[in-house]
Amino acid sequence: MAMKKLLAIAAVTAGGVLLMNRMKQRKGGVSSTRASLVVDVPVSAAYNQWTQFEQFPQFMSSVHEVKQLGDTRLHWRATIAGKEKEWDAEITEQIPDRRIAWRSTSGVDNEGIVTFESAGEGKTRITLEMSYRPETFAEEVGDAFGAVKLQAKENLAKFKSLLESRGSETGAWRGTVPTHH
Repeated sequence: MAMKKLLAIAAVTAGGVLLMNRMKQRKGGVSSTRASLVVDVPVSAAYNQWTQFEQFPQFMSSVHEVKQLGDTRLHWRATIAGKEKEWDAEITEQIPDRRIAWRSTSGVDNEGIVTFESAGEGKTRITLEMSYRPETFAEEVGDAFGAVKLQAKENLAKFKSLLESRGSETGAWRGTVPTHH
């Protein structure tokens, strides 16, 4: 019995050390993730569907609502580490069929870019890169164990499934937003 307790204590300690090391790897409290996949639709269809921000809750399970407040402003409401949060974001760059970049302007501190590139005839590689600053210990723990990366991969897979099952986009915004500095 004493040996089982000792093994349990050792396992918990090792897990704690692993967690602390992963949490220390973040630079200045900022974490980042990257996910990529290929969808079986042309670049324009993938890009056009991604510009339908208010439809994000259909494939982003933690996102409850996205309101488009203008060509470059969005309001988000989502659950992060079990807590509902809201924030505003601005699109900082948008080049049709190539890329969309954003950053938060209030609330949850995050920024990122999604790129679209041809992956052969009728196929598109979508790459999502995000950086964010966990606000609570629960968010830091989830981040240390890769929860955000897993969520990003799941969201892209759901986007792929949704888009491929439809065969075409449900709308498009083809405007250009020049890079902000």
